[in-house]
Amino acid sequence: MVITINGTPGSGKSTVAKKLAKKLNWPKFYGGNIRRMRAKSMGLTLAEYNKLGEQDARTDFEVDNYLKQAAKKHRNCVIESRTAWHLIPDSIKIYIDVDEKIGAQRVFAELKKHNKRNEDKNLHSVKEVLKSHKQRKLSDYKRYKKYYHFNLYNKNNYDFILDTTDLNKKQVFDQVYNYLKNRLPRVRVN
Repeated sequence: MVITINGTPGSGKSTVAKKLAKKLNWPKFYGGNIRRMRAKSMGLTLAEYNKLGEQDARTDFEVDNYLKQAAKKHRNCVIESRTAWHLIPDSIKIYIDVDEKIGAQRVFAELKKHNKRNEDKNLHSVKEVLKSHKQRKLSDYKRYKKYYHFNLYNKNNYDFILDTTDLNKKQVFDQVYNYLKNRLPRVRVN
């Protein structure tokens, strides 16, 4: 079974994906990290790479093809990606949401600890992170509408939606895991 996870910046989707993969002892694939590494190899930030992607579909198709192959190769896996829910229609599709200001605060706090995310330039305040997130969401929307003809923010595309604005990491994980456990009693854990 493939579990796909999408959501808004700072919602906690990466944390959930990591914990879920660990608990299930399944491989995890992260489209955003692949995009960040490709951007860095080209001397770009993720924001610049996304902008390039608005004209060059290869920036998305490379990652998307990799994720489709990973899902075919691994019977059970967790994939964190903006597009995996669409690319792998039989997956269990999870969307993790957060108030955009809270999401920006979370990302800014993470950037202050260690800035290895290669997000964007000049992220020296929550306000700048929020602005960057808005531009990123718009770029994502444009690219996926153009290349795949869908709205990734349409929550009707997902099986389970969770707003993490007022939840801590444990509460978020527990709610996602309980959804999966109750929906799929055959899921075996360590």
